Amino acid sequence: MGFKILPKWASKPCVMGIDEAGRGPVLGPMVYGCLYCSQSYLKTLSTLSFADSKTLKEEKREELFETLKLNDSIGWDVDVIDPRELSAKMLKKNKINLNEISHSSAMGLIDRVLKMGVLLTEVYIDTVGDAGKYEMKLSNSFPSIKFVVAKKADSLYPVVSGASIVAKVTRDRALREWVLDETAENMQRNFGSGYPGDPQTKSWLEDHKHHIFGFPSLVRFSWGTCNSYFKDAAEVLWESDNLDEDGGGSNNKNGKRQLKLSNVGFTTSKRSEEIESSGKGRCRFFQARKLEHLTYF
Repeated sequence: MGFKILPKWASKPCVMGIDEAGRGPVLGPMVYGCLYCSQSYLKTLSTLSFADSKTLKEEKREELFETLKLNDSIGWDVDVIDPRELSAKMLKKNKINLNEISHSSAMGLIDRVLKMGVLLTEVYIDTVGDAGKYEMKLSNSFPSIKFVVAKKADSLYPVVSGASIVAKVTRDRALREWVLDETAENMQRNFGSGYPGDPQTKSWLEDHKHHIFGFPSLVRFSWGTCNSYFKDAAEVLWESDNLDEDGGGSNNKNGKRQLKLSNVGFTTSKRSEEIESSGKGRCRFFQARKLEHLTYF
């Protein structure tokens, strides 16, 4: 993570690698990790047995992660994106797709390390989407840095391999230590790898679905995998007395405003929260009882 005191090598030209873990699973966070060092340390870095984390056993990944944490010639950082955040961004009215979320996370790590005072001159990163467009996007945002965006970068560049290990171990630990917020009976943690094709994950999803509330917060509601589990889910309708400004939604046969939740993973936008707190467009149930939306106590 960030240094309390910036090491001397960080003021010399430095190289960074960036990679992610958990892009595909339907469960848990997506983690972006970075690893950086001085250009003069790259030869030594290549001797540390870093490799694409997917090719290493868990015990080896853990061992290498602990090794790099103790290495004063290496810096690293992570961005852990909660499954609730992923779902909220991908399901809101102005949707943000997974590629955009990934780009923002990677760019956030670069910005964070630059603000620490590290002299980044080169960044190597595994591509997300079109490599050329991604490289141009990064170069426009950070013109003083040379970017190399490539497929399978984690198997080509040791500095990206190291970042891959940082991301993968961080995600694995996050899943192992995940505390389920829900308190329903028969909740258990045997959810397997979290990938949609894993039989154990499929079984866990089936056992933990709720026909009204959906899945526990560990699940990414925005994944298409979730849709098949809710063919018999309860239809949810929100009643509103006043049409909002953009005229979206529909009216029922009584002329009442209704907003239909087409999927279980509905999240409110900031604008919707502002309408709710102002008392406009609110359900008569709340108006009649003079109930107000509180942001703090």
